[in-house]
Amino acid sequence: MFHHAYPFNPTYGYDLDDLLAVAAPEPPADFAPFWRELQARARAISVEPVLRELSSPYPRTQVFEVAFTSLDGLRIGGWLTRPRDEPVERGVVVSHGYGGREGPDFHLPFRRAALIFPCARGLSRSARADLPANPDAHVLHGIERRETYIHGGCAADTVWCAASALLELFPMAASSLAYLGISFGGGMGALALPWDERFHHAHLNVPSFGHHPLRLTLPCVGSGEAVRRYQQQTGQALTTLRYFDAAVAAKWLQIPMHIAAARFDPAVPPPGQFAIYNALAGHRELFVLQTGHFDHGGLAAEGARLQDALAYFFNCA
Repeated sequence: MFHHAYPFNPTYGYDLDDLLAVAAPEPPADFAPFWRELQARARAISVEPVLRELSSPYPRTQVFEVAFTSLDGLRIGGWLTRPRDEPVERGVVVSHGYGGREGPDFHLPFRRAALIFPCARGLSRSARADLPANPDAHVLHGIERRETYIHGGCAADTVWCAASALLELFPMAASSLAYLGISFGGGMGALALPWDERFHHAHLNVPSFGHHPLRLTLPCVGSGEAVRRYQQQTGQALTTLRYFDAAVAAKWLQIPMHIAAARFDPAVPPPGQFAIYNALAGHRELFVLQTGHFDHGGLAAEGARLQDALAYFFNCA
């Protein structure tokens, strides 16, 4: 499909019909109780959000640094934006990829909205000396047990507690709360959203962590390769990852969902992305990307079409 130098095929031999037929693995019997208990712990936290205003590059938008408390008492950092001269009528939680983020996004198609951009524990503004910032190490941190695996805390940081912080600051946004996540953030959304009734719509872009049993057989250049090597060395990855499979969690995800999934992606294998979409339990819309995590000549035009699709989906036009 595209010229590349990878030692593997980033389509993994799947055509679109094949991708739309990838089914999610069966969940552990206590999958839902595990996630509901974790989410209940996160919802019980007093998040204590604090804002510090920054200089804004856009006169109609206020920009703040934000900090709030998440699971294990960790203070999570990020950014928050709001309209300067318009009322806030909706809220949006926006997560990031495994590279973290360096600031808020200003291109998203939301008006009269407060947007929070949290950084997962260990990454960017939530960096800590006791947590690895490198994605290959971060994705393995605490993987020995489901109770200690870092992705449980990341779900709280970037979805549940971020939403609590946003709604404490802007309670009027509770009637229209949305989530956007890309790659790492897409997988976090699929894992965490089913257990939080506060969200009304969500968009996941090239979501990660879908169908771990299949992912562990597919080479890639993303964090999944570190997990695949760990599995080859120990044979123990699935003991924990069965509880952190975004395609499994999608079976409980009933809010309207918009998914952008790629047919060619060297970092997040497409079969895992489509397994998440295929498993969704409620209304779903699919935007098929030519590539994910890969530059090509049509990328800008495709991105513009995706922005139009998101504006329509979220009724922001």
